[in-house]
Amino acid sequence: MDSGTYIKRTGLAAWAVYLSLFSCSIAQAIEPEDVRSFEDVFLISAAAPDRASVEVKWDIAPGYYLYNNKFLQFSVQTPGVVLGEPLMPRGETSFDDLLGEEVEKYHGNLTVTLPLLSVTPGLAGFRLTVRSQGCLEGVLCYPPTNQVLLIGLPADPNNAVVDVPSDHDAAATKEMQQAVDEPAPGRINPGNLAPGDNPLATLAGGPGAEAPALDANSAFVYEAIGLSAETVLVRITAQPGYYLYRDKFSFRVADASGFAVREVSLPEGTIKDDPEFGPVPVIYGQVEIPVRVSRPAGPVTAISLEASFQGCRDGDICYPPQTRTVSFEMPAASSPMGEPAVAGQAPASIGPDAATPPVSEQDRLARLLTENTTKAIFAFFIAGILLAFTPCVFPMVPILSGIIMGQGERLTTVRAFWLSLVYVLAMAVTYTLAGVLAGLFGQNLQAVFQNPWILSGFVLIFILLALSMFGLFELQLPASLQTRLALASNQQQGGQWWGVAVMGFLSALIVGPCVAPPLMAALIVIGASGDAVLGGSALFAMSLGMGLPLILFAVSAGKLAPRAGGWMNAVKAVFGVGLLALAIWMLERILPGGVIMLLWGVLAIGCGVYLGALERIADGASGWQRLWKTLGVVLLLLGALELVGAAARGNYWLRPLDGLRAEADGSTAAEEVPFRRIKSLDDLEQAVSAANAQGQGAMLDFYADWCVECLRMERNTFHTPPVQALLARLQPLQADVTPNDSTDQALMRKFGIIGPPAILFFNRSGEEMKAWRLVGYFPPEEFSKHLEGVLAAQ
Repeated sequence: MDSGTYIKRTGLAAWAVYLSLFSCSIAQAIEPEDVRSFEDVFLISAAAPDRASVEVKWDIAPGYYLYNNKFLQFSVQTPGVVLGEPLMPRGETSFDDLLGEEVEKYHGNLTVTLPLLSVTPGLAGFRLTVRSQGCLEGVLCYPPTNQVLLIGLPADPNNAVVDVPSDHDAAATKEMQQAVDEPAPGRINPGNLAPGDNPLATLAGGPGAEAPALDANSAFVYEAIGLSAETVLVRITAQPGYYLYRDKFSFRVADASGFAVREVSLPEGTIKDDPEFGPVPVIYGQVEIPVRVSRPAGPVTAISLEASFQGCRDGDICYPPQTRTVSFEMPAASSPMGEPAVAGQAPASIGPDAATPPVSEQDRLARLLTENTTKAIFAFFIAGILLAFTPCVFPMVPILSGIIMGQGERLTTVRAFWLSLVYVLAMAVTYTLAGVLAGLFGQNLQAVFQNPWILSGFVLIFILLALSMFGLFELQLPASLQTRLALASNQQQGGQWWGVAVMGFLSALIVGPCVAPPLMAALIVIGASGDAVLGGSALFAMSLGMGLPLILFAVSAGKLAPRAGGWMNAVKAVFGVGLLALAIWMLERILPGGVIMLLWGVLAIGCGVYLGALERIADGASGWQRLWKTLGVVLLLLGALELVGAAARGNYWLRPLDGLRAEADGSTAAEEVPFRRIKSLDDLEQAVSAANAQGQGAMLDFYADWCVECLRMERNTFHTPPVQALLARLQPLQADVTPNDSTDQALMRKFGIIGPPAILFFNRSGEEMKAWRLVGYFPPEEFSKHLEGVLAAQ
């Protein structure tokens, strides 16, 4: 193996193990706070017994070892000193599991002799840089690390008076002064110097001369590396005689999209009576700080971590606040990791009062999907069953009912099963393909089908199916058109498999376009990793879960439905009403609330009349007849209330008397949230900036008229007094993406939103708090609790 290949393989392997600290399972798990610093584990010292050699010694902690590899290097930065080849003792040769090859290791103690081939006469000392690499047995490897040693040389018997050659004089003086004043990160060891001795006294102005204050960059050295997929290890060194204020530290990710500081683990520090601030905790020397970040799933990513801090030199001067940035690579992450206490905060604050961030349902499912696929697929299946009873999926019941009941006397349990299975499989395949495309291209295919003309056409199909169940085609349409519609209707409900599949396809695209947390979780995985197979499998399992109640319902209908007689007509009429109700429910996406109330009222009154609400009960009528009449009267009254509420300018059919109450007390029909409507990204930036200028954060609600869950949030959650009291402390913004035009799509792409409902929160610095993002519907109590957490985090 050539040396270049060796260095490349050895370095990459060491970094890979070091950066995958938390996932290592060779021997034991270890946390960042348990990682000892390199300098504490590999205690280094050096001394020059004479002016011809230097002995470098390591005291290696038990369980650790040092490599004899290409990273073990010695270099001198001081002019006038030339090193020879190091004299290395024999180490232990064995196969190293971490590097995957034969290596030479040292345990316990190690002494290396460095010949000094040339030393400038009269030179009092020099600066030696040692680069080495070591590991904790079987668990982790440290990256190659530089340690700087200040070596004092014995007096030159041949030159009692310093006589530095002229060509080295200025350079040697500057370099050696820097060796005292500006040591690099690493353990500074004085070699064989007595305390207080300065080997550069004759070059720096004599004994007792005080070194000038360092510039800020030299006084405080900032370094950082990617320790694992979600942890950055920051190393900050305050040079001897300098210190840093603990409470002045803050960090933020400066560039990488989707990365944000989540948690910072600072040491306790030492209490110091500071002349500027009084008793405060400060940090001396070198400190290593684990900084945990939230991030999306994805490959190795280059990021820049910005650190802000402030420090002083003991006894005299304090430096202004410093801001430094260092760039490095973060290892790949197979799933979204951790969420920030204040996601995207700039800078990220550290303190005991930081609110605990939630982990959203979609993020938990996304993480589960990448960590345990089998368990995740089952979880998505269960989630699909739960989604089947939400307003975005439940309306498929009357669609399938219409198909099943359209079989008439041909209906059997087996036929009902196969028809429902075809419908569900078509729906599942459509959901899966639409979801995979949305994850890969960021475009919600279902949103395209929410065009009013497409919705109206689908509503017309429902109405025709309902009328066919009532047996009214011949009464409503001319003979020629009636024949065509009857043929089309028969193809859809007459058991033709392709027709049933088409209905399943259209149902998936048009009836249920709302984005739910399981769907968003699969899209996160697809978008971040590009694994369409994994995400598609989860979506297909979810779709099958959504379809399982439909299949059970269809089989029950096939088993329980009567085969002939008046009962069959009554059952078909019930499902015909269900289809008309579904048509009104879909029209709710494109018609005003008052018109929808009128339609519900008319439907309820029609059902009441059909059940005999206006007919006299004959003497000797059965209990069933009296029950149906009672139900008819109730529906008649409810329908009348809807008509009255619509006339009173009500807009929500589930609360028909809101309009009357509003007229009585002079208020609006429902207390509306004072949303500020925004359209574009520029609108959003201006609105958030205006809120920040008033000391407030902002909430952005992605809304669409065709999103049923959005309407539920509007009517059931946003208008409640507890929610409104909390929203008064934010600036509520709303993006109405009903048109789904290019501007709407650009805004959603900016934040990775596939479709509504989605609610985003922005802190007082104008950046999104990604940990607090919501997807789907939330009842008032749950939403209020979430808002309290958002406000606490700000």
